Amino acid sequence: MPSAIFTIGRTGLTASRLSLELTAQNIANAANPDYSRRTLTQNELVMTGGIGISASADSLGGIRPGVVVRAESALVQRQARDTSSALAASESEFFALREAESALETSGLYDGIVGFEAALTRLQGNPLEPALRLSALESAREMAGNFRIANGTLANARSLVQDEASAEVLNVNEIAAELAKVNRDLVASREGTAGRAALLDSRDKALRGLAEQFGIATTINPDGTADVTLTGTPPVALVTGGSAASVSVSFAADGSLAFDVGGTAFVPAGGAMAGRAAALTDMGGLQGQLDSLAASLVSIANGAQAAGVDEAGNPGQPLFSGTGAADIDVALAAANGLATAPAGAPAGSRDTGNLAALLAALGGDSGPAAQADGMLLGLSAHVSALDTRREGLSVVAASAEAELLRETGVDLDTEAANLVRLQQAFDANSRVIQVATELFDTLLGLR
Repeated sequence: MPSAIFTIGRTGLTASRLSLELTAQNIANAANPDYSRRTLTQNELVMTGGIGISASADSLGGIRPGVVVRAESALVQRQARDTSSALAASESEFFALREAESALETSGLYDGIVGFEAALTRLQGNPLEPALRLSALESAREMAGNFRIANGTLANARSLVQDEASAEVLNVNEIAAELAKVNRDLVASREGTAGRAALLDSRDKALRGLAEQFGIATTINPDGTADVTLTGTPPVALVTGGSAASVSVSFAADGSLAFDVGGTAFVPAGGAMAGRAAALTDMGGLQGQLDSLAASLVSIANGAQAAGVDEAGNPGQPLFSGTGAADIDVALAAANGLATAPAGAPAGSRDTGNLAALLAALGGDSGPAAQADGMLLGLSAHVSALDTRREGLSVVAASAEAELLRETGVDLDTEAANLVRLQQAFDANSRVIQVATELFDTLLGLR
């Protein structure tokens, strides 16, 4: 009997110590988003014994520590990954296009076009005034510079998105390789151990990392391993068991992204990569609009020059050179070369019929100013819509994350209560051992 009491006390202390270690681990990782809380199961320890010829009988002999149980919920984990993927797609597209919007606005493109029209309008009041002619020419030069700045800053914004995509593809390949290694280790791990719980934490962390960059479909196998398929056109396997495919990215002439997964061309349907791809496609469209706007302005201005005569009565020469936003520049050598008068007018003519035609073309409903305004307003509306969608998705993602935290996170109040309970268990088991010692001392002291 006393020896059984010793066993009861000893196993109780052992179970309390192991539970205390898990509680301490939970508290230490309370702020770790990649950690799921652990608990230790306990079973009754049944002992069998006999004396002499008496039949053996079973008796309770203490506590047997069980297995480490990791809190998890496959459904909540999947919801958190899916909402995180959708939010990442929206955010990456929003931030990229916001940079493009800022690039076009800070370039002063629209103000440059309006300023050029204003300078020509002032020249219309006194076409032979040298200062007004010089001001008009310099306004044209400034506007051409605005186009080149807009082109350069838009190209820089696009290059940043491309660089980010290239860097994140390397990160995705590292995560996929790590997940494949975790899968191999899970196959060899023992159920209910702390090591297996840590591997499962690593598995879920890798899945969240992949979901942020690509939309994924995950299959959790009975042995705990995870197979990952990238959702898109077409769906392609990224991780299967202990092997992982390689993802690569290339860029077309218009800056758009092209993905390859294990030799298969792939268009992502979710995650930050899908957002970047959409943003780069939009940026390519903006670049096309910008080039079209520059070409339209060159055509209108040079056409007007060809239809009139300059201050000396000579046929007008091209005002601009270049074919797009990257190379537009002022080609006219001097301000007196501005063809303000219509063809056939004598030298020194104050007839501004040709200049009026140029202003009408520039200020028309489909003129450069209207085109620039429409391009900027359209981009601003698109960015505003993306921001609204991003805010809505962030609420959904935060809700899913909170639900995941309730299911798998650490509650410090609960863990503090566990500490008190385990302290009491230590005291109780110590008292059991003390009682057993007193019983032995009493038996040994009998005369």
